[in-house]
Amino acid sequence: MEKVYIFGHRNPDTDSVTAAITLSYLKNKLGMNTVPVVLSSINNETKFVLDYFKVPVPIFLNDVKITIKDLSYKKNYTILKDQSIYDAYIKMEKAGISKIPVVDGEKNLLGILSMKDIARFEFIGDYNKIDTYYDSILTVIDGKEIYKCSDIITGNLRVAGYRSSTIINEEKIEENDIVIVGDRHSIIEYAINRGVKLLILTGNHELKKEHLKMAKQNKVNIISTPYDTLTTAKKFNFANNVITIVNDDKVLCIEENASLSDFIAIANKTRYSYYPVISSNNKCLGILRYSDVGYNNRKKVILVDHNSYEQSAIGLDEAEILEIIDHHNIGAIGTNMPINFRNMPVGSTNTIIYILYNENKIKIPKDMAGLMLSGILSDTLILNSPTTTEIDKEAVKALSKIAKIDYKKYGFEMLKAGSSLKEKTKEEILYTDFKIYPVLDDKIGLGQISTLNVEEIMSEKEEYIKLLNDISNHNGYRFVILFITDIIKNGTYCLYSDEAGDIIKRAFKLKSIDQGVFLKDIISRKKQILPKLMMEMENN
Repeated sequence: MEKVYIFGHRNPDTDSVTAAITLSYLKNKLGMNTVPVVLSSINNETKFVLDYFKVPVPIFLNDVKITIKDLSYKKNYTILKDQSIYDAYIKMEKAGISKIPVVDGEKNLLGILSMKDIARFEFIGDYNKIDTYYDSILTVIDGKEIYKCSDIITGNLRVAGYRSSTIINEEKIEENDIVIVGDRHSIIEYAINRGVKLLILTGNHELKKEHLKMAKQNKVNIISTPYDTLTTAKKFNFANNVITIVNDDKVLCIEENASLSDFIAIANKTRYSYYPVISSNNKCLGILRYSDVGYNNRKKVILVDHNSYEQSAIGLDEAEILEIIDHHNIGAIGTNMPINFRNMPVGSTNTIIYILYNENKIKIPKDMAGLMLSGILSDTLILNSPTTTEIDKEAVKALSKIAKIDYKKYGFEMLKAGSSLKEKTKEEILYTDFKIYPVLDDKIGLGQISTLNVEEIMSEKEEYIKLLNDISNHNGYRFVILFITDIIKNGTYCLYSDEAGDIIKRAFKLKSIDQGVFLKDIISRKKQILPKLMMEMENN
C-alpha cells in the first residue's frame, strides 16, 4: 500500500505536530498507510509534550518534490563488465531498451553499452581479438563442452579455412589462438600440438579419442557446436565481454534523490535519451528513459493545521493532496481533483481530529488523547484565547478524562516549558512560530512567541528591530512583525520592521506607536491580529 505523508506547516507548533501524529494514528486504524512527518525542528513546548507522553518525534521531511527514486524507471537493469555482448543484447531486447549500464561486481558504473555500439562493433570491430569466458562461448554458439581447463579465454580468433599444409607452413597457428575448424583431423592435431587456447569443432563433429587425450596433456580447451564454420565465426564475437566495447564517454548519471524538476532541466540541456540512475554512494541502480518521465508518481500527502503553499512543504505543487484538516482561513491551495477538506472555526486542529475519531468510532488511546489535548491547550492558551469555542472546551474535558490529566496544571507546565528562551538565537525566536501571508500584491511575515519573560526580549529590542528590517528587505516582505505574547498579562507586545509602524497604529486604533507597544487582550494572531492587519492594508 502506498505511503501517505501527514504534516503541518513549515514552522511546526504543538498543534501542528500533534495533529499530524493523531490523524496518522486514526487514518492507519481506518486502513491507510500513513506516516506523520515534520518540515523542520520542533520547539521546546512540543518536545515537552512528546516526552511527557513518550511519543517519538516524527521523522523530518525536507520536501515533497518528485524524486528520481519515485519514478518507474528500469530498476536493477545493468550488465556486468565480464558478461558477454550477447547477454547484453538479449537483456536489452527483452527490456525494449536500446542501452544498458555496464557495472563491476560492486555495482560501480563503468560505462554504457548501446545497440549502436554492438552494430558498430559488428561492422568495424576487431574480429580477431577475443576476451571472454568459456561458458559465454558455450552460450553464444550453442556449444557443447568437450574439455575445459580454463575459465578465461583470451587470444586471436583463427578460422582454419586453408589446406592443412598452408596452415602448418604459412599461417603458423600460435599458442594462444582460438581455432574454428571442421572435421579436418590433421589441422586439429596440429592445433592441439601447438597448445592453442581453444579449439571449436563445427558441425557437431566428433573428436578422436587420441586427440582428446592430447588436448588434456597440452591443456587445450575444446567446444563442439552444431553450426557450420561461417555461422560460428559470425556469432563468435558476441561472446566477447561487454567491457571490450563499452562506451565511457558522455555518460551522464542522475542521482536517485535528485528532484524530477532538476532532472528535466538537465535533460533539456543535454538531450540524451537515457540516464543511468545511481545511489547516494554511487552504485548503479538502473536506467531512466527520458521519454518515460511523467508526473504519475507524486507523493501523496495530507495537510493539517494549514492550507497555503507559503506555509507548506517545498514542492507541494508536485505532490498529490488527498485531504486537508485545518482551522485557519482558507488559502490559495488548489487541487486537480475533489478532496476531503475539513475546515472548522475552532481553536485547534486537534479539536477537529477529536471529532473525526468520534465520527469514525475509533477508540482514543491515552497517549493520542494527551497529544490532542496538548494541541488544543497550546493553540487556545489553556482555553483563554478568543479563538476558543464550546467545542474546544468539550474536547478538552473528554480528552483530559482519557489522558487522566488536570488540564490547567498540565497546560501551564507545557506553556512554561515552551516559553523558555535559553540558548535560542534571535532568528530562532522569530521563527519559532512564523507564518507568511499574501496580502494583495505583497506578502507579510508574522512571528509569534509566548513567554513568561518578556524582558529577556525587550532588553535586546534594537537588535531584534535590525533583524526584522534585514529579513523584510532580503525576502521582499512588505513588513515583518514579532508578536511577544505575555501569558500572565494576557496581551501581546510588538516589535516590527520600519514599514509596519503606521499600519499597526491604524489597525489597532492606537493613539501613538512605538517599538514594543503592548496590545491589551490581544493574543490570537489568527483571529485578532491578522484580520485587522489585512483589512487595514486592503483598505488603504
